[in-house]
Amino acid sequence: MTSTTDSPLAVEFCGLDFTTPLVLLSGCVGFGEEYTRVKGFSNRDAGAICLKGTTLKPRLGNQPHRIYETPDGMLNAIGLQNPGIDKVVREILPTLDFSETLFIANVSGSSIEEYEEVTRRFDNSPISAIEINISCPNVKEGGIAFGNDPAMSAKVVEACRRATNKPLITKLSPNQTDIAGNAKGCIEAGTDAFAVINTLMGMAINIENRSPIIGNNQGGLSGPAIKPVALLKVHQVYRVCRDHGIPIIGQGGITCAEDVLEFLIAGATAVGIGTALFYDPLICGKINQGIKSYLERHELQSVMQLTGTLRLNSPKLPRCGC
Repeated sequence: MTSTTDSPLAVEFCGLDFTTPLVLLSGCVGFGEEYTRVKGFSNRDAGAICLKGTTLKPRLGNQPHRIYETPDGMLNAIGLQNPGIDKVVREILPTLDFSETLFIANVSGSSIEEYEEVTRRFDNSPISAIEINISCPNVKEGGIAFGNDPAMSAKVVEACRRATNKPLITKLSPNQTDIAGNAKGCIEAGTDAFAVINTLMGMAINIENRSPIIGNNQGGLSGPAIKPVALLKVHQVYRVCRDHGIPIIGQGGITCAEDVLEFLIAGATAVGIGTALFYDPLICGKINQGIKSYLERHELQSVMQLTGTLRLNSPKLPRCGC
């Protein structure tokens, strides 16, 4: 890729040069090939593309329905459908154009050993970085998600760290008690960055037959409905990361340039676009133009000048003590 250091949208992320702060999120663009068929779409509008979650063996995914539209969002329970690491590395990666943008692998698993092995396979590939999805259930521990237990989160990060020298991005779940404490443990275990947040868990019910609409009963809620939660989580994690130089991909409900700017100010270095791509595949170009306009209006030379610039209020306690 050509140098982007002179562009006001360029960001440095774990030693990688992103042309823009926008990242296309895992699960929303397949393995990068889906959006190349959309007229007017350009990989250059995104700083990086996260590939679909990959496991050791092929997976068919969950039974339908897998996706359901909700007010200001979407429920999904795809179930990590993918062809397995062998096919991804041997057949899919060679078809990607690494000259236009960076590609980030997404590793998923049902055991620490699976995470480690899939990460090792991606280490010997042209992938620029590896994202680990620790929201998966640990089959050896009764199905509890790795990401909801700080000790297990750290163990996954530690195992993946042994398997690669590439930048390691840990995708944190909001479905836990203390996301900042979990982030601290992951930093100590060797993560280089975070993606904050993964989807919130939710449900939709068919009132006629009184059963869940999603075949898996529950699914991950994404879209504008979760943006306020995501913003708070990004800032909470940023307060742990800032002294360690650990960057964050902020994500959750971004639909316009204003949303991106909020996440940057809250502490993100890059910002993920996901659900919005389903109704506007060309949204990245529009967002980039909006960011440029903001930078010009505020006489800023680089989008990186915004990261972590949130000015917190100093609320006073009410006189009644409530």
